[in-house]
Amino acid sequence: MEFGTFIESVGEVIDVLGVVAIVLGVLYASLDAALRGVRRRSPIYTRFRRVLGRAILLGLELLVAADIIKTVAVTPTLESVGVLAIIVLIRTFLSWSLELEISGRWPWQKGAVSGDADEGAAVAGGNAPAVATDPS
Repeated sequence: MEFGTFIESVGEVIDVLGVVAIVLGVLYASLDAALRGVRRRSPIYTRFRRVLGRAILLGLELLVAADIIKTVAVTPTLESVGVLAIIVLIRTFLSWSLELEISGRWPWQKGAVSGDADEGAAVAGGNAPAVATDPS
């Protein structure tokens, strides 16, 4: 197999993974919201938006990676790089907008992430602030 064909195939696989991530995220967020509705556990809507937004962010990141691989590694012309720059710019804007919607802050701002109390450190990657306890 020729190198260009192999790289093109890798780009296509990553493209498919990006779409799969979004589709699975939609299905998971919908199923989670439905189960929360049946069990009368809240929040439903805010959690649905956050889970869906994270899936879309992951999918967008994979789609950008695939575009970079396919455009720069396979057909590195000035026109294709310009198109890639526009695509990356648009997807970066979408990613930042989604991040702002999900967390309520810009990606470069530090601070508490809004979230469900029942998710705790599992969603925060185990980096939840430590709670001081009285040793006595």
